[in-house]
Amino acid sequence: MKRYVALLRGINVGGRNKISMAALKKEFEKLGFEEVQTYLNSGNVIFSIDKEDIEKLTKQIETMIKEQFGFEIPVFVIPQKRLEEILLNAPEWWGDDNKEIYDNLIFMIPPATFSDVFHEIGEPKEGLEKIQNYKETIFWSFRLKEYQKTNWWPKTASTAISDKLTIRTANTTRKIVNM
Repeated sequence: MKRYVALLRGINVGGRNKISMAALKKEFEKLGFEEVQTYLNSGNVIFSIDKEDIEKLTKQIETMIKEQFGFEIPVFVIPQKRLEEILLNAPEWWGDDNKEIYDNLIFMIPPATFSDVFHEIGEPKEGLEKIQNYKETIFWSFRLKEYQKTNWWPKTASTAISDKLTIRTANTTRKIVNM
């Protein structure tokens, strides 16, 4: 069995696209996924299955969400081991205990690439935020008090590329890697 993480984009945010994690877990189990766990209410699902075709797994999950919950939700599926490897390659400035800095990991939902995201969003504001691309992710940190002054904060939610991104905090990412 291989362990995977499915990250659902834009559920249970601002009262929109509400999905119960208990109901979501049951639907994953109906698909034949085993050892299904959810984390938080923001669409983090960890599961095991013998299949290795991520594109098929993703389509299967997206179809189930549309049929069972009525939402077209982009889903990012990644092997848990690959996510662990990504975290091992985090820049040293990302994910430390500094409470003034907010650390996120941006997942680019295929076919989006870093060049697509960077072209759409642009340079991070010097002194306020940092980014670093690694494989299908972007490490992103910013000063919490000055998030409204950053370039990336408003654009990750409001540009044409935003529907191809799903974001998790450093703490959430670390937790789901270890589930």
